Amino acid sequence: KQKAKSSNEPLSTCQTDTKKKHPVKVGNRPEVPALNGNRNVVKAKSTNKMDNGSAEDNPPLAQPKSKKVATDKNINGTKSDGKGRKGKKKNGSILKEKGDIKHKRRKAKEHGEQPPKETEIWFDDVDPNDIEAAIGPEAAKIARRNLGLETGQSKPSVEQVLVKEKAFEGLTRAVAMDCEMVGVGPKGEDSIVARVSIVNQFGKCVYDKYVKPTEEVTDYRTAVSGIRPEQISTGEDFKTVQKEVADILNGRILVGHALRNDLKVLFLDHPQKKIRDTQRYKPFKQRVKCARPSLKLLCEKLLNVQVQTSEHCSVQDAQAAMRLYTLEKKHWEAAVKNKSNNKNCK
Repeated sequence: KQKAKSSNEPLSTCQTDTKKKHPVKVGNRPEVPALNGNRNVVKAKSTNKMDNGSAEDNPPLAQPKSKKVATDKNINGTKSDGKGRKGKKKNGSILKEKGDIKHKRRKAKEHGEQPPKETEIWFDDVDPNDIEAAIGPEAAKIARRNLGLETGQSKPSVEQVLVKEKAFEGLTRAVAMDCEMVGVGPKGEDSIVARVSIVNQFGKCVYDKYVKPTEEVTDYRTAVSGIRPEQISTGEDFKTVQKEVADILNGRILVGHALRNDLKVLFLDHPQKKIRDTQRYKPFKQRVKCARPSLKLLCEKLLNVQVQTSEHCSVQDAQAAMRLYTLEKKHWEAAVKNKSNNKNCK
C-alpha cells in the first residue's frame, strides 16, 4: 500500500491480492485457468503493469485461439462451422469441374470438333449416364430423348422408337423378318403365309410383299393378321417370294420373334447359330418373368412402346424384334460367341 501511494497509483484490495497470489514474471506468463470449462482467457489489466506503473515493456497477454476457431477458417479466411467449411470445399470442386467442362468445350471448338450427331449414338446399347460421362451431356440428352427417358418430354411415337431416322436403307449383316398368316382347312386352323416383311438393322423396310394363297383360305384372321381378300388375291407367287426371301437371308443373322413359325410357312430353314429369336432369349425371359413372352409384352416392358394394339403389321413386328435385338446386341453376340467357343473346346 505504501508503494502504491508513492507512485500516485492506488491499487484495489482485489488487485493487491491477485499480485500476491499470482506474481507475473516477464517472458514466462502462466495462462489464466479457464472458467466453467470455457477456453476463453480472462484478461487481467492490473497484472500487466510493473510496479513502476509502465506497461510498454510488458504488453497484455495474447488471448490464445481455440482449436475450433483455427479449424473453422476456410481457404478464403472466413469463419464457418464444420458443415459450412465442408460445403465450401465441395462447392470449390464443383466450380472446378464446371471450369474443366468449359475448357473442354472451348478446346473442342478451337479444333473444329462438332457435338455428337444423333445418328451416331441412337442405337448404341449404352446407358445414357455412361454416355454423359464419356462423351458429354449433349450426347446423353439425345440418348434419353430417343429412349423416352427425358424429363418432361412427351412420349415418342412407335415409329421413332423402332426406326432409326436418316439411316442406311439397304441390306445389313443382320435382318429381321416377320410373316402374317391366314387360315386354311375345314376350321381355318392350318396356316399359310400371306405377307412377308424384312427390315434391316436400323428398322428400314427392305422387303414387303403379299403372297398369293396356295390353298383356299377359310379364315383370313383379319382382326389379328390385318389381311384382306383383295390384298392376297393379287399377291406375288409363293415360289417367287420363297426364293427372294432365301436369297436375302443367305449368310445373314436372322432376327425375329418365334421364328420357327415364320420359317415353317415359308418352307425354309436357317443355320441355328445365325438365328436371334427374341422369344427364346433368356435375359428377356428373366426381365419380364415369362417363359414364352409375347412380342407385345417385350416391347411394353423393355422399349416402353405399344405394338399389336389392333391388327398386326408384319413390318412393325419385324422392326420391334430388331429393336429388341439391337438393345441387347453387344451382350447377345458375346453370349453366342462364348457358347460356340465352349463347343469347339469340347
